[in-house]
Amino acid sequence: MKWMVEKLAKTKKTSIGGQALIEGIMMRGPHKIATAVRKPDGEIIVKTQDIKPIFKSKILKLPLIRGSIAIIEAMLVGIKELMYSAEFYEDELEEDAFDRFIRKMFKENADQAIIYFSVVMALLISIGAFIILPNLVAGLLKKFVESPLVLNLLEGLLRVGLFTVYVYLISKMEDIKRVFMYHGAEHKTIYAYENGDELTVENARKYITLHPRCGTSFLVNVLIISIIVFSFFGWPSVLMRIVTRLVMMPVIAGLSYEINRYIGKSENKGIAKMLAKPGFQFQKLTTKEPTDDMLEVAIAAMKEVIPANKEDDKW
Repeated sequence: MKWMVEKLAKTKKTSIGGQALIEGIMMRGPHKIATAVRKPDGEIIVKTQDIKPIFKSKILKLPLIRGSIAIIEAMLVGIKELMYSAEFYEDELEEDAFDRFIRKMFKENADQAIIYFSVVMALLISIGAFIILPNLVAGLLKKFVESPLVLNLLEGLLRVGLFTVYVYLISKMEDIKRVFMYHGAEHKTIYAYENGDELTVENARKYITLHPRCGTSFLVNVLIISIIVFSFFGWPSVLMRIVTRLVMMPVIAGLSYEINRYIGKSENKGIAKMLAKPGFQFQKLTTKEPTDDMLEVAIAAMKEVIPANKEDDKW
């Protein structure tokens, strides 16, 4: 493992990233998005599309601002491609009453409506479960703990604990376990490309499943940085605590994004290596060793997004 990390430190750092789907993988390059899905009959279908930025203002690409924009765009694209991959297995997935209602209301725009609704719901559930709930629980301890600093620390630890339990529990579900295996295939394939290897199953197989530029690491950074940032605001009323946390989340996301970029560009030494450790620990839950056929899917998607100009995908 140590040899592998040292070797990876000297390789090309690519901006190409991806997302595991239902029996598939989405890869996003500098110019194109490719989604590869293995159909129930074993055939690999690859869909490519040009990247069309949702938010085009140059101001939104500035450091500390671009982090929040990046996560929103990633969620919109990710859910869209997740729905696409699910279409190949729709016989196994029963359409519920809500889906039928949305399709009746929005008709030809139903898929777009479901995507935006899913993003909004995901954000609301995340805010409720990982921001508001830990704060309220920590507030109950105020009668025993007077220090605002300690209360903020307890809130942060509760937030990390809830996230850890959530990821651990879903990792035990068979369908999610396969998604996490595809997640591992995504990372191995990116490593093979970064090391200049020919994109084959054999070459990708030898790499680790943990990657410093993973979205899981970004989320872990958010959890850790939130503890530090919120500690500066003391422990005011419940309403003020919730408002403060909601207002500061874009700032925290921006800081987390920049730290992830720094870790990704580093040579795995010193501060960067230390900052990468928490994310790697969580990735042990969200990535699993893939099968050869999963690596084939990842490679199929990867090949479609590699730019002709090798400088275009420089991290």
